[in-house]
Amino acid sequence: MHFKLIIAFVDDSKTETVLHAARESGATGSTLISHARGEGISKHTTFFGLTLSTQRDVLLMLVEEHLSRRILEHIAEVAEFDAKPGVGIAIQIDVEDAVGVFHQAEELVEVVEDEL
Repeated sequence: MHFKLIIAFVDDSKTETVLHAARESGATGSTLISHARGEGISKHTTFFGLTLSTQRDVLLMLVEEHLSRRILEHIAEVAEFDAKPGVGIAIQIDVEDAVGVFHQAEELVEVVEDEL
């Protein structure tokens, strides 16, 4: 079984929505890294020398490659990534190898067979 890693950088107010959407689309779990900060095209607003920026969460989801595009598109839709700037982004990268995913692979065998 081959996997992809979906990495989503989302506004912390949308984390639960994105996690729910990912599970609906076939993700079997995720790792959440809280309180990340980033900067896009526009610089953050400052107030008396303090930078005002919203917290971001980073979601890491190891997903089966045949399900990855569907998951990526669904989380992009529910999080409204393309609707307005600064909401968040998601990417997927190939995973050469993974260990510790035996139980996840067992759960996905039937799902992936149905997809193919």
